[in-house]
Parts: sequence; structure tokens; C-alpha cells
Amino acid sequence: MKSIYKSPAGERAIKERYQAFLKYWPVPNQQLRVPTDAGETFVIASGQPNAPPLVLLHGSGFNSVSWMGDVATWAQNFRVYAVDIIGHPGFSAPTRPRYDSDSYAHWLNDVLTSLGPGKYSIVGISLGGWIATDFAIRRPDRIERLVLLCPGGIGREKISMLKLLLIILPLLAFGPWGRRKAMQIMLGGEALPASRAARAVTDFMSLISRHFRHNLAKVTRFEDEALGRITRPLLLIVGGRDAMIDSTETRNRVTTNIATAQIEYLADAGHALSGYTKIVDTFLRGM
Repeated sequence: MKSIYKSPAGERAIKERYQAFLKYWPVPNQQLRVPTDAGETFVIASGQPNAPPLVLLHGSGFNSVSWMGDVATWAQNFRVYAVDIIGHPGFSAPTRPRYDSDSYAHWLNDVLTSLGPGKYSIVGISLGGWIATDFAIRRPDRIERLVLLCPGGIGREKISMLKLLLIILPLLAFGPWGRRKAMQIMLGGEALPASRAARAVTDFMSLISRHFRHNLAKVTRFEDEALGRITRPLLLIVGGRDAMIDSTETRNRVTTNIATAQIEYLADAGHALSGYTKIVDTFLRGM
């Protein structure tokens, strides 16, 4: 199997940068490595061990750094498990199952079984939203509440990952300006945050883009009947300026097929949402 990284040096650079980020995880945590049939999975556990469990699933081509701005809020009321998805540039196994199978649901169920019994709330963004949706359809007995942030597999894909990479990779050669421009294209054209922390994350994403082999396969599209099998409380948040996924179609299909859905449509937001932390926290707490 071809490596998910373009070179051993690139893999080291990504993992070293990731490890540096984890030193600044905003709350006390345990870093776990749990066994699954798809290989070892890296999980960052935060919050009180006896609090209701919450699983976080990041997007394609990234890792649990995605949640560093959210976890301090959510860990006040939940035992939060930020999971590195297999086959992506984190510390989990490089395994890449087919999307048109039950493999990801089987993997996630293995993760939850290792973490403990019972129902879990899940927050997933982009690819993580697709995995969360797939899991909720296949394993409804393990779902408490579901939060989907710009999820894949519901609205149509506006641009393939291959075409997106062909657009943005040449920009990375133009230094900081090119990296910012590439991120703006990926995220929907909105202005990028100017904080030091936001710039560090953007630079990390650029590093990943240079050294990581993205999975170019398309996620499967969920049929109406499958979406209708989701009966647990669900919060959908989408951005109207999402450059990657048709958020209007996502909103409409969820509205039509999932009776329990609550929807936040942010007309001026792109694929990388911001400002959702407290909205999600309120929903997860059932308030």
C-alpha cells in the first residue's frame, strides 16, 4: 500500500508539528491509543471521566487540532474524546477503508467499545460529519445527540478533491500570501482570522497539503430513506458560501428527511465554520 505521506521526511515534519500543537491543548487531557480492527486509533480525552461522553471527528486531511478552540467549553460538561480519523495526518493508523462499505462505522464502533459502553453524542465536521451520519444510520443504538458541521454526503460536492488540489497546490509556492489565498479558496472566500493561533493552524494546514497524499475518493451520498432512519436529536450547521459542498441542498435534504433536525444556516460562512461553539454546547446539553 502506498504511504499516505509523500516522503518519510514529510511525515516526520507533520507529526512533529502536531505534537507541538498538543503541548498547548487548552485543558488537562489524556492521550490514548485504542485498538480497532482497522488499526490503532489516537484519541485525546478531556473533561471529567464520569461526564456524558462526546466524540469529535475532524475533517479530511487534518487531525484533532481542529477542536482546540472548542474543547475547553465542551469539556466543562462532557467527557470529550477527540478522535484522529484513520488514514489522515494524525497519529492513527494509515488505513483507508472504502467509503461504500460499513468499514468506517465498524471502526468507530470499535473506538467507542474501547472507550466505554452506552450512547455517545458526536460532533463531526466535513468528512467527520459524513462518518457521524453513516454511523448514526447504521448504529442508532449508540447515538445520544448528533451535530453535523458542513457534512459530506448529503448536499452535492461542488468540486472534487483532485480539482481543488490542482488549484491550491501551486499557490503554496508563493509564500505567506499564497498560503492565505489557498486557504481562502478552500474555506469559501471569507477573510481568515488574523490571530497568531489562527495563523499557526493555517500554516499547519499548508504543511499538510505539501506532504500528505489526500484521499481522492468521493464519499457515498446518503439516500433519503437512509437519512430518514436518523431519529436522535440532530443539529446541522452549514455555511452558505461553502466552496466545497452545496449547503443549500444539505439544508433542504435534512429538513425534508430528518424530523428531529435543528438547522443553523449561516449565509455568509464558508466550509470552515466559526462561532458555533456555544450553539453546539447548548444543543448538546439539551437546553
